Amino acid sequence: MNKRPLIAFAALLLIVAAPAIADHHGKAGKNIVEVAQEAGQFNTLIAAVQAAGLADTLATGGPFTVFAPTDEAFAKIPEDQLAAILEDTETLTAILTYHVVSGVVRAEQVVGLDSATTLQGSDITITVSDAGVSVDGAQVIATDIEASNGVIHVIDTVITP
Repeated sequence: MNKRPLIAFAALLLIVAAPAIADHHGKAGKNIVEVAQEAGQFNTLIAAVQAAGLADTLATGGPFTVFAPTDEAFAKIPEDQLAAILEDTETLTAILTYHVVSGVVRAEQVVGLDSATTLQGSDITITVSDAGVSVDGAQVIATDIEASNGVIHVIDTVITP
């Protein structure tokens, strides 16, 4: 087995994720929504979750693993297209639940997977390379941000089913 991608990912994980984990250390008593709100980089995601009526589920349900796109990820979507998605609750719910996997899947487990089934029902493709880990083409930029009802992995692009 070629361990080079795993070693590259471990190094990337230490460099990129350590600050994010340190920022959230001790916040395990807060749910996914609270942790995301406090992070300050998921404002659009939180607004979308609230618009879709999923905030209570993500706050009280679980455990969940959320591949959370940042505000910068949402900014990649043309403004008119994003506005249309936010107004279409069915499409919005499908997109948001496509970012969530049931159970807690930590980074060390993610690297061993080729795919994972989302709450939306479709599988996301997980790729490990020298560049790191990607989920349906979105780069994972921080991992294992703890919440009381799951874990958040930060991604740089909004993924769609």
